[in-house]
Formats: sequence, structure tokens, C-alpha cells
Amino acid sequence: MKYRNLGKSGLRVSEIALGSWLTYGKSVADQTAEECIRTAYEAGINFFDTANVYEKGAAETVLGKVLKDYRRSSLVVASKVYFPMGDGPNDRGLSRKHIIESCDASLKRLDMDYLDLYQCHRYDPSVPMEETLWALDDLQRQGKILYAGVSEWPADKIQQAHQLAKQHNFRPLVSNQPIYNMIERYIEVDVLPVSVANGMGQVVFSPLGQGILTGKYKSGQQVPEGSRAANSKLNSTMQKYLENESLLEAVGEIEAIAHELEITMPQLALAWILRQPGVSSAIIGASRPEQIEDNIKSVDVELTDELLLGINQILLKVSSFKPRS
Repeated sequence: MKYRNLGKSGLRVSEIALGSWLTYGKSVADQTAEECIRTAYEAGINFFDTANVYEKGAAETVLGKVLKDYRRSSLVVASKVYFPMGDGPNDRGLSRKHIIESCDASLKRLDMDYLDLYQCHRYDPSVPMEETLWALDDLQRQGKILYAGVSEWPADKIQQAHQLAKQHNFRPLVSNQPIYNMIERYIEVDVLPVSVANGMGQVVFSPLGQGILTGKYKSGQQVPEGSRAANSKLNSTMQKYLENESLLEAVGEIEAIAHELEITMPQLALAWILRQPGVSSAIIGASRPEQIEDNIKSVDVELTDELLLGINQILLKVSSFKPRS
């Protein structure tokens, strides 16, 4: 495994992180989840990402039960806050109340004394940003979190947050967690430049496009049985990809390049992300230990400028660069 600093912070994270969205506490049995987490740790992955909203806390509970067997200082554990955790008016968002209470609840489920990274899962326009940053700064002063970051925040809000942090002497945000892969590339327009300028590292999710970039879904062919796309409870975010024949054809072209390099399609897709110096880590989701063993080999894949140019020419037909609002 290889490691990078999380932005300009001193925190070193594995280039591949293990996430728990759509998997642990939901579609993957606890025993298999444990096998995946242990496989990841033994392979050198030190970065584990979760969120309170993932199955209403079940993912945190599963992760915490396994990670308690390892030395806490060897782990980098991240969670998030924003989405509803109940029906009450204060059970959501980025108010000071919800942030503080949610952090305490996450720590209890994880059975940990502190989080290495705590992230605002989305931007909340209903709460003054000063209040949100104030709460995060207090959590750091109390030692309940070591670093703070955001997820899927637009570039202008990231810039505003850094300006307010300087103005109020709050600790700066160190990371942003956006979607980023060969298909979804909107961060390259403005989020990535603004983040780099402010010392934030990208911790990207969905690096394999919900599985589309694994190569298992072929143009003109039926969805494989047992795959995520075949599961009606998990495939809602995949439909726009599965219905795009041009995209599936482009993935087929890129998979042919992977075969020429004698690597797998996931390894190529992850190496393509890690080529980007503004990226600190790519979060994979795994329902089997073998997937982790395959994915981590991407850190040793080197892509030449000529190869990247060829891949980019294919991607320009189907990739999304449109900034998000």
C-alpha cells in the first residue's frame, strides 16, 4: 500500500480507503463485512470511511466491532453528518446541535473515543456557515475529532468556508469527499483547483461508477445475475449509466486498454483517479475480500502521458464536466 497526506495536513492516509456505503449493515452479511475489513487492514489500508446515515448507524456499528481488534493509532476512521437520523426538526442538517449530538452518537456506535475525520455530508443552506464551522472547531478542541472536512460541497462554499475559518481563527477544513471517476469529472472544473489552493485533499467516492467501470456490464447484454445492477434495492443510482449505450461502449474500449496492460478494469479506473495529485484517497466498496485484493494493486499501476491522452479521448465522449450547483 502507498500513502498520501490528506491535503496539506500531516495525516497520512492509504491511497485506497474502504467505505461502507450500500454495503456493510445492508447488503453484505456481517461475517463477510468483517472479512472485507480485516482483508483491507492486513493489506495496508488504514483509512475507513462511514457515515451515521448509512443504514441509520448500522454501518458504523459493524465497522466499530471489527476495528476494535486493532491498535487505534493505526487507524484513520472517518464519519459524516447532515442527513436525517430521525423525524424531529433538529435530527438533520448542520446546526451546532445536530453536529455535536451526531458526533457523540457516531462515537458510541463505533465504540471509539475520537474520529480522525468528521465531514459535513452535504452543504446546508439553512444554517449559517459560521455556526457549522464553530461546532466543528469545538469538537476538535474537545478532542472528539482530529480533522474536519466536507463532502460534495460546491467550490464557492469551500472558498467561503476557508475565508470564514481565517476570519474567526477556526481550524481549516482539510478534505472534500466528492464523487469522482472516469465518468463523473465535474470537480476538475472548479472544486479541485479551489481545494488544492486551500490545502484540501479529495477523498473520492464511487471511483468505479457504482460498478459500471468494472467492465461487468456490457453493451447489448443482460445485467449479470447477482450483480449490484440486478438488485432493485441497490441499483437506483446506476440506471442512468446502464441505459447509456455510448457509455457502455466507451467502457468496453477502455477495458481493452486494461487487457493490453495486463491489469483489470477496476485497477485501471483506480489508477486513473490516483494519477491526480489533488486526490488523497479513493474509497472503494467491497462485498467480497477478493475485490479488495484486486483493487489495491492499482497503487502500483503507472499510466504514461500517451496512455492517459488516449483514455481521455474516449472519455470526452461520455464524461461529465458540468459543475454541480
